[in-house]
Amino acid sequence: MSSMTTDSTFPPNPDAMAVVESVYQASLIMAQTSSQQRTRALEEMAKSLKQASDDILEANTLDLEASREMAVPDLILEWLKLTPERIQTTVQILQRLAELSDPMRRVMNASYQVEGSQSYCQLMPLGVISLVYEALPDLGAIAAGLCIKTGNCLILKGGMYGAHTNAAIADALQRALLKVEMPESCLEMIPAEMGVSTRDLVRQDKYINLVIPYGRPSLVQQVIRQATVPVLKSGMGNCYLYWSPSGSMDLARWVIQDSHQSEPDPVNAIEKVLIHRNQKPSSLTMLFNSLQDKGFEVRVDDLLSEEFSELKKVEESEWSSAYLTKTVAFKVVDNLEAAIAWINQYSSGHADCIVTESYLESSQFGGGVNSASTYINASPRFYRYPKQGDAIFLGMSNQKGHRRGLIGLESLTTVKHIIQGKGQV
Repeated sequence: MSSMTTDSTFPPNPDAMAVVESVYQASLIMAQTSSQQRTRALEEMAKSLKQASDDILEANTLDLEASREMAVPDLILEWLKLTPERIQTTVQILQRLAELSDPMRRVMNASYQVEGSQSYCQLMPLGVISLVYEALPDLGAIAAGLCIKTGNCLILKGGMYGAHTNAAIADALQRALLKVEMPESCLEMIPAEMGVSTRDLVRQDKYINLVIPYGRPSLVQQVIRQATVPVLKSGMGNCYLYWSPSGSMDLARWVIQDSHQSEPDPVNAIEKVLIHRNQKPSSLTMLFNSLQDKGFEVRVDDLLSEEFSELKKVEESEWSSAYLTKTVAFKVVDNLEAAIAWINQYSSGHADCIVTESYLESSQFGGGVNSASTYINASPRFYRYPKQGDAIFLGMSNQKGHRRGLIGLESLTTVKHIIQGKGQV
């Protein structure tokens, strides 16, 4: 390995620095791998993960027992708990990635032409990507699959609660990559015992090209504040629904309930509902009762509290924060314009909805809401492995920078402009 000098912000820890440098060196080789090599790697990763499923589940049991002793929140325990079905889904995702057409070096038209030359663009790997994630151990394998497919190398830094599970998954994937002779260190994990903080890792902009934080909003914001590496923000929860007076109550109820079916993480869950002040109290009563029957907690603003005094009032800070539980808060607004303004100020900005029978309202909502995606009379439910189409998604991004919306294969690529001349002087 190269003995390159570095302006590292790591504390004195040669092991940690060696990991990051070795992944960087591997990325230079990884970018030159063929589609056939990467396809074979993904096939072996799927096989290895399936063969190691018992070991992974044993490791997961250790993590769950330790986390319960530490009184870890139920939300994190739910994210941490693996099942044979979750592992099988991850295996299927890796198999599906192996079957997809190669996204790399795809030729596209260039936005400009140089006189006397031919210009075109190609999708290229970013290089080194780091996933900083909280619980959700299967995400490490999914991120690894997306990175291998796109010719990138990956550094995993999982939370302490899933240390044994994360290590078992990484070991299974590394064995597969070694078997098919992929570049050494193309997938590495920073274990907790190495003593490297998140801040240390996300400031390695000399070697790391992108960091993806995934977990509760507090983790995402921590990485954004501390990173000098470009960050691909992920969003979770705190999505809004505007229920127009013309919209069906049954449809509004279905959209809310269906949006919470994403498992195990409620990526696009509708947690806030804005209603027109002309909405009938009888319809609200039916909706509230129906949601409570399905296990939801319903909260209301001050105005609705006058009519539904038995329901808990919403604190002001809740409108801009995610519950990440089956909790839905309702607020009265004067009109669609007020709803759009409220959503643009308080929503997480990655998936917001409207239920309406008005084409004018749907058009105004779609153009006026400043979110990565808007849903009109449709559930925003998130599918990591959709039944239709050829895509696999890690999560949703609510930023306007590197990528926005669904985090898939193209989110882990960059564009190279190639200008070919004819040797003219």
